[in-house]
Amino acid sequence: MTRGCFITLEGGEGAGKTTLAKALSAALEAQGVKTLITREPGGTTNAEALRNLLVEGETDRWSPLSETLLLYAARVDHVERLIKPSLEQGVWVICDRFSDSTRAYQGAAGGLSSSQIEEIDRACMHGFGPDLTFVVDLDPEIGLERTRQRGEGATRFERKPAAFHHALRVAFLDIARETPDRCVVLDGAMPADKVADTAFEMLSQRLGAFQ
Repeated sequence: MTRGCFITLEGGEGAGKTTLAKALSAALEAQGVKTLITREPGGTTNAEALRNLLVEGETDRWSPLSETLLLYAARVDHVERLIKPSLEQGVWVICDRFSDSTRAYQGAAGGLSSSQIEEIDRACMHGFGPDLTFVVDLDPEIGLERTRQRGEGATRFERKPAAFHHALRVAFLDIARETPDRCVVLDGAMPADKVADTAFEMLSQRLGAFQ
């Protein structure tokens, strides 16, 4: 059986990743490809329990190192119990956030050194990572306004100061620039259907599918 592909979606708050995940899944399914949409932190029962600890409470509830360790505890469970088994069954997995979010949130914006994060990532992931990553770039003020319009309670991360969110945007663009073979930057200010069309076109080019 052919292994599935692992696609991750990255970007700041309110960038449109959830909408893009659904659109990519629909486009792939229309081509006869079985897909699974999941998210981080979360995706498994254990990881969702850790998600609640991470997204609720005061903004300073955890230090960047504590957050990173909790995130990787959730990530290991997610990868071992859901992502890898699905890929081995030929399913294409679309994940809303993965290790790049840790590099941006806890690293560049949170202040944890990149060397510490990479050491933890190597110990936990053993080189496992996405085949393709879409970075949805959007002005953080626009993204945060989108999250407010949802009418849901703001998470710890959404309540972080403006400087934090601007640092996130820079961090994600830096990651994309440093790993161009894996990352594609999408303009999150475009209409959602245009973002999805562009993403599927790039997915087809990068992964050699549907041509």
